[in-house]
Amino acid sequence: MSVVKNNYGILPDGREVYEFVLSNGFVTAHIINYGGIVTKLITKDKNNNDIDVVLGRASMEEYLENDGCLGAAIGRFGNRIRNGEFEINGTTYHVGKNNKGNSLHGGFVGFNKKLWDAKVVEGENAVILSYTSVDGEEGFPGNMDVDIKYSVTDENGLKIEYFAKSDKDTVCNLTNHSYFNLNGYNSGKIYDHKLQMNSRFFTPNDDMNIPVGEVLSVVGTPFDFTEEKRLGDGMTSDYLQVARVNGFDHNFVLDGTGLRLCATVTGDKTGIVMQVFTNQHGVQLYTANMLESANKGDYENGVHDGLCLETQTFPDCVHYSHFPTALLRKGEEYYHITEYRFV
Repeated sequence: MSVVKNNYGILPDGREVYEFVLSNGFVTAHIINYGGIVTKLITKDKNNNDIDVVLGRASMEEYLENDGCLGAAIGRFGNRIRNGEFEINGTTYHVGKNNKGNSLHGGFVGFNKKLWDAKVVEGENAVILSYTSVDGEEGFPGNMDVDIKYSVTDENGLKIEYFAKSDKDTVCNLTNHSYFNLNGYNSGKIYDHKLQMNSRFFTPNDDMNIPVGEVLSVVGTPFDFTEEKRLGDGMTSDYLQVARVNGFDHNFVLDGTGLRLCATVTGDKTGIVMQVFTNQHGVQLYTANMLESANKGDYENGVHDGLCLETQTFPDCVHYSHFPTALLRKGEEYYHITEYRFV
């Protein structure tokens, strides 16, 4: 099927925003070129009904604020950088401190707030969004060219591929911040969702929600999803790492290398099963612990109404040599692939 392009809205400066609809009949994805946002992701439930499984906003105007980055492309650096600073080649760089003195999701005006150029891929069920982040933007070094390719696949997935190159050594850690509720965006809490993750370790956080540098076994903790488990059982635990943030907001260390299955989520009411494939080292499980007043016009979402599986390298890896690196050398190409597949 061909990609459908629609007018979506107009930014305050007069620039137009477009929506791109990708569908194979079983999965339909709606993406806008403002923020690279996935506004809808529709699939079939066990009774063949269409279910929109991502939380979102009601209008372009509401996406201009979009606290919580619902559905958005994240960069240059997903997750947190302690004190908003890091060093490359002996030079210290200071980036936007937009989260309690730390940098979160690229700073004050990250990729989630940019208008991207868009190009439909001829002969494919895909669209490519492109953006150049100039040297010094939010304090990051290098002119970095970024492409994000969204595809609806024959395997009933939304595949997101990230490409980046810089003319200086820099850091790069891109991801997507969709909130999933497999019972439907308007169905309430996710406590009865089932989750299985191919991860035997996690990185514990301090009270600023930043890794302390340890890598701990999940055994005997609420972080053990090596076997399928009801999500709410862990989210309501009094285990300090969970209780401190009212749920999960943690990096899980993924087993294996290369493109592989990292997580499987099942909606208890719809029977929808989502498999997450990635080539990344980690995935941030976030259970919407701070979500406020998100709606698509007919239902207001709040805390614990969705979960994010943000595939990425480890948070604050710029400060830990034993974590996978986010360093992108001049002229090298960053490549990250994630597919949310419905089975």
